Amino acid sequence: MRVFEVMTEGVQTVPPTMPAADAWELMRRKRIHHLVVTEGSEVIGILSDRDTGSRVGPKVRADHTVADFMTRHVVTVGPTDTMRTVANLMRGRTIGCVPVIEGERLVGIVSVSDLLQLLGRGIDRPLKKSRPMATHRVPHRKSRRGAGVW
Repeated sequence: MRVFEVMTEGVQTVPPTMPAADAWELMRRKRIHHLVVTEGSEVIGILSDRDTGSRVGPKVRADHTVADFMTRHVVTVGPTDTMRTVANLMRGRTIGCVPVIEGERLVGIVSVSDLLQLLGRGIDRPLKKSRPMATHRVPHRKSRRGAGVW
């Protein structure tokens, strides 16, 4: 399975100069956990709700911008990469999301939620049909005996 089949499109982006409190409020209202930080069309960071102190961090967020909390070293993937590659990348680096870049353009994001949704969809698939078992019995009779040598 490829990334473009699973990724979430319409990624929410924010500038690095946005106040951290506003970015956290945006995540809370839209019920998302990650924002992609962009400058122009270039991805320069990722901001998660944990970076900003979650619900208990109003004092942490006060007088700070997104640039103060964002993760600057962003790992990206392409839309034609395999989901196995993405899952191993996220697991190996213990990250919660990966932006999807096509050329120089941000086209989507793959998060842990997308991976769990993919895993959950697998359960709904019908199982392979097995061969039906024979339900009738045939009596074994030898009406004729073979004569001769093999």
